[in-house]
Amino acid sequence: MENIKKKINDFSELVMFKHSVFALPFIFIAMMVASVEVNGSAWFGLKLFILGVFAAVTARNFAMGFNRYMDRDIDALNPRTKNRPNVDGRVSASQMLGFIIINALGFIVVAYFINTLAFYLSFPILFILASYSYFKRFSYLAHIILGISLGLAPIAGVVAITETITLWSVLLSIGVMFWVAGFDLLYSLQDIEVDKKLGLHSIPSVFGANKTMLISKVFHFCTVLFWLLFVITSNSGFFAYLAVVVSAVMLSYEHILINRDFNKIDKAFFTVNGYLGIVFFFLILIDTF
Repeated sequence: MENIKKKINDFSELVMFKHSVFALPFIFIAMMVASVEVNGSAWFGLKLFILGVFAAVTARNFAMGFNRYMDRDIDALNPRTKNRPNVDGRVSASQMLGFIIINALGFIVVAYFINTLAFYLSFPILFILASYSYFKRFSYLAHIILGISLGLAPIAGVVAITETITLWSVLLSIGVMFWVAGFDLLYSLQDIEVDKKLGLHSIPSVFGANKTMLISKVFHFCTVLFWLLFVITSNSGFFAYLAVVVSAVMLSYEHILINRDFNKIDKAFFTVNGYLGIVFFFLILIDTF
C-alpha cells in the first residue's frame, strides 16, 4: 500500500497535478454560460460535470506526461528540473508511456460519451497537446502552442453542452491562450541561460528578459481585451464584467511582482494565476445564477 501511495505521488509530481487549476475553471465557465443559453440554467447536470472533469484531467495528464517523456534529456541537463521523477528514475520511460496511452484512450472514450463532435475533436486536440513538446526544439512560438493547448478548454466546454462552437467561446479561448502564453513567458525567464546552452527556442533566450517582459504585458493586455469581448458577446451581466476587471488587476500585480524580483516568479506563476482562474470562475458562477 505504501508503494502504491508513493507511486501515485510520483506521478502527481510528474504531471504537476495541482496546476490543473489553470484549465478546469475555464472549461466550466464555458459549460455554465452555454447551459444558460440552451437550458436557461447554469447547471448542466451531474453526468456532464463528471465527464467534464474526466476529460480535463485525462487531457492534461496526457499533455504533461508526453511533455515529460519527450523532455527527459533536456530536464536532466537543467538544474531546476534535474530532480523531476522523469529524470531521477522514480517514474521509468515505460511507465510514462503507459500513463500517456491510458490517458489518451481515456480522453477519447470520455469524449465519445459526451457527444459526436466532442469525439471527432478529441483526436486533433490530442495532436495539438502533444505538439508543444516538439515546438520548443525549433521555434520560440512554443509559448503560443502551450497557450492554445489550454485555450482549447472553453471550446471543449461549449461543445460538450451545445455540440457547436460559439463566437463567445472562441473569444474566451483566445483570452485564455494569451493569458497562458503570457505567464509562461514569465516562467521561462528562469531558464534563459539553460535554453541558450541547450539550443532551445524560447522567447526569453532569443529576445532577452526585458523584451520578454514587454511581450508578456502585451499578451496579458490582449487577455483582458478578449475576455471583455467574451462578456459582451455572451450577453453576461455585472459580475462577468467584474471578473474581467479583477483579472486585469491580478495580472498587473503579477507583473509588478516580477519587475521587482525574479525570485518571485513561482509566486506570480502559480499563486496569482491559480487564484485568477478560481476568482473568474466564481464571479461567472454568480453571474449565471
